[in-house]
Formats: sequence, structure tokens, C-alpha cells
Amino acid sequence: MEVAIPKVKTRAHYKPATKRERWAWYLYDFGNSAYAAVVILAVYSSYFKNTVVGGTEGTRLWGLSVGVAMLVVAIISPILGSLADFSGTKKRFLLIFTIVSCVFTALLFFVGPGDIWMGMLFFILAEIGYRGAQVFYNSLLPEISTPKDMGRISGNAWAIGSFGGIVCLAIVMGLIMLVGNSTIHYGFLITAVFYALSSLPTFLWIKERAEPEIMPAGETYISIPFKRLGSTFKELKNFKDFIKFIVAFLIYNDGIMMTLDFAAIIGGVLVGMNQMQLIIFMIIVQITSVAGAYLFGVLTDKIGSKQTLVISLIMMILTVACLFIVKDVIFFFVIGGFAGFALSGVQSVSRMAVGKMAPEGKSAEFYGFFAVAGHTSSFIGPTIYGWLAADAALIFLGRGMDSIAAEQAGIRVAVLSIIAFLAIGMALLFTVKEKKAQDLEQEEITGRL
Repeated sequence: MEVAIPKVKTRAHYKPATKRERWAWYLYDFGNSAYAAVVILAVYSSYFKNTVVGGTEGTRLWGLSVGVAMLVVAIISPILGSLADFSGTKKRFLLIFTIVSCVFTALLFFVGPGDIWMGMLFFILAEIGYRGAQVFYNSLLPEISTPKDMGRISGNAWAIGSFGGIVCLAIVMGLIMLVGNSTIHYGFLITAVFYALSSLPTFLWIKERAEPEIMPAGETYISIPFKRLGSTFKELKNFKDFIKFIVAFLIYNDGIMMTLDFAAIIGGVLVGMNQMQLIIFMIIVQITSVAGAYLFGVLTDKIGSKQTLVISLIMMILTVACLFIVKDVIFFFVIGGFAGFALSGVQSVSRMAVGKMAPEGKSAEFYGFFAVAGHTSSFIGPTIYGWLAADAALIFLGRGMDSIAAEQAGIRVAVLSIIAFLAIGMALLFTVKEKKAQDLEQEEITGRL
């Protein structure tokens, strides 16, 4: 008697996503972008450095906290991504990491001056939750879209997410303006609630389409992810263009992360931006990100992800180059606006490209490798930037410049490294054959049917 071998459910077998499901997916981005805007970019980073710790030690410990969180996520993402693909439990893992992020974001409320280790621990756990959740959130994209509209849907989510960052920042800024800086820690409670409520539709409305696979004899949920990862590494030789894309992404994403991580420092040193101006700056970046994510998403569906990425990277390089001539806050705001437009294109289109290149049944796994590249770059690029800025400033100081002018000159030297990462990554992107990668995926789909 012949035993039927169960087939993996492919996109061709998926029931089309409803508008409500897509809006639920968009709303998750609406919530987690609020976390990114308030905790990472505009408020907690500054609060931790200046109030919780103070001085240059605050900068060092902030960098250490970010590095630890990124390293943990880089290690666990491929393993948990593989397990989620096998067991058909992407939403369950997404829920776990979202709860972790929301709970520890709320606990930042209790971090005050001198609470250094508490401030580091709560942030690290909130960041692990946020970054880990992104792996499983992104991996749902192929299930709620088709190859034809994936770019538009990814862009819509990024645009709506950017708007979420604007709304939450505006609420926090209004609180600070009305009551004063003493209430800044209430902003973390607001952000946690905002994130949690926005994520609820994802868990209530989206139906997970991937089905669990049958557990092979002698295997367990502990052993299977490692075996699948080993198999995936072997299979990756058949996805050479995906590897090329990931390498290119790792490099140009360094430039993006360096720009984001040091935006506050660059603004403070070059044009003397204060905390309130920093929040306004981030709101401007988020506003232009809405337009950039939407327009680049539409463009991707028309001309392809590679060409769209090249256009957005060229825009980013030109925008960063303007830092060599910026003289005042208004000009810096203008630069931030163009940067928000361009970087949202780079990030949203990169996310969508993985969904198109990943083979059926391995979307979370491939997004796990995508996350490793992104999180690895988060501590490579900024380290180089910080080293260049500090050493260059010392050299200029030794040549007779005053301390302010030397620091500004050091910042501009370090900006060259941002441009270099963006340009090198873009150059490597030209070696990726997007159509070939999609053809290989189609071959794999056909072989499973």
C-alpha cells in the first residue's frame, strides 16, 4: 500500500487575504514604530544617557545595551524562525515577543537617575522583544500578499507604521510641553499601551496560513530547528542571488543604522539641537517616511525591488552628503525630511525583497537570516563611526582647532564612512539577479506540487 506524502502548502493554495487581515498587519507596524520612535530614537536613548547615567559613560553603556540586545536576537532569530516555519506557529512567537517588548517598555517607567543596571536590563529585554517580533511579523508578509502586490503592501505597512511613530511622539511631546521634563517617564507607559493595543488586530484577525509539518521519527521541537537550519545552509548554495542580496543588505544597512543611531549626536554637535528639537526632527523624519514607504512600494511593483533600492540608496547618499554643508537647525530638519523619505524606501523594499526570494515553507527562516544581517550591522557600522569620529576629533584638536570645531570636523569625517557603506552596498546590489532568484523559487514550488 502506497503512503501519501503530505505536501507543503504553498502560496498557490493560500486563501487570499482579506482587507481586514491586511489592515491588521498594517496596524502592528503602526504600534511597533511608536516603540522605535520613542524608545530608540528620540526619548529613552537621550533620557538614559543624560539622566539615568550621565556623561560619556552614558553613551558607552547605551551602545553596550544596544549591542547585547542585537547579539541575542541575531543568535536566536534563525533558530526560532526555523521552528516557527516547521510548526506553523509564527503568530504564537510573534505574540510572545510582543508581550515581552510591551511589558519591559512599560517597566522603563520605573527607571530613574542612577538606576543604571535596571535601565539597561529593562531596555535590553524590551529591545529583544521588539527586534525578535519583527522576524515573525515580516514572515507573515508572503502569506497576506501575492508576488504582484507584495511591494505595495509592504510599503503601505511602512507608511502606516511611520504615522504611528508620529502620533506617539506627538502625544509624548505634548505631555512634556504641558507638564515638563519631569513627566518624561510617563511616555514609556504611553508607548507600551500604544504598541499593545495596535498589535491586537494582528492576533485577532489574521489567519496563519502555513500548516505544521509532520514531526519525523526520533526528532523533537528542540532538535528539528538545528537540522532544518543545516539543511537550509546547504540549500542556500542554490540561492546564490539571495546570499548576494543579504551581503549587500548587510553593508548598506550599516549606513542606514549609523544614520539613525547617530542622528541625535550629529544634530547636537553640528547645529546644537536640544531634546525638544530632536523630537520635532524625528516627527519630520516619520512624516516623510510615510510618503517614501508608499511611493517606493508602488514603484517596486512597477520596476522591481533592485531598481527601486538603487534609486532610494542614491537619494540617501546625496542626503547624507549634505551634512558637510549644514549650518543651522532648519537646514538639518530639511535633510532629515529627505533622509526619512529615502531610508523608508531602503528598509521597506529590502523587507519585501526577502519575501519574494524566500522559498515556500521557509519564509520565517529566511527572514531570520535577514534579521541576522540587520542586527549584525547594528554593532559593526556604529563602532566604526564612533571610532572615526573620536580619533579624527583628537587629530584636529592636536592641530590647533578649538574643541567644538574639532568635534564637528570629526563628525564630518565619520559621515564619510556612512556614505562608503551605502555606496559599497549599492554596488554589490548590482550583482543580484532578481529574476533569477524568483525563478529558482518557482522551480522549488513546482517541485513540491
